[in-house]
Amino acid sequence: MMLHLLRAKLHRIAVTESNLNYVGSIFIDKNILAQSGIITNEKVEIYNITNGERFSTYAVAVDKEGYCGVNGAAARLVQKGDLLIVAAYAFFTTDEAKTHQPSVVLIEDNNKIIK
Repeated sequence: MMLHLLRAKLHRIAVTESNLNYVGSIFIDKNILAQSGIITNEKVEIYNITNGERFSTYAVAVDKEGYCGVNGAAARLVQKGDLLIVAAYAFFTTDEAKTHQPSVVLIEDNNKIIK
């Protein structure tokens, strides 16, 4: 049996920009993504802490420190300053699931990683 578990999460990353006229995705500072293990083009679920909206898209690493931009139709679901949870999931065998620990990156003001 395969179980669908949380693999990686960014907790409380703030939206720095939204762009309705760009083709989909969420752009995130490449260093923040690297810390979490989420990779470019990976499907992610987005949970907007500020307004309760939920949607899925794909992540794209960008070379802009502290950046988090939501693009395309999803831009209607966020505003600059909204706090998000970005979650990636993966399938694990039952044995793998018993010891799996997701990567959780906690974010503070100005989209800085909490050490």
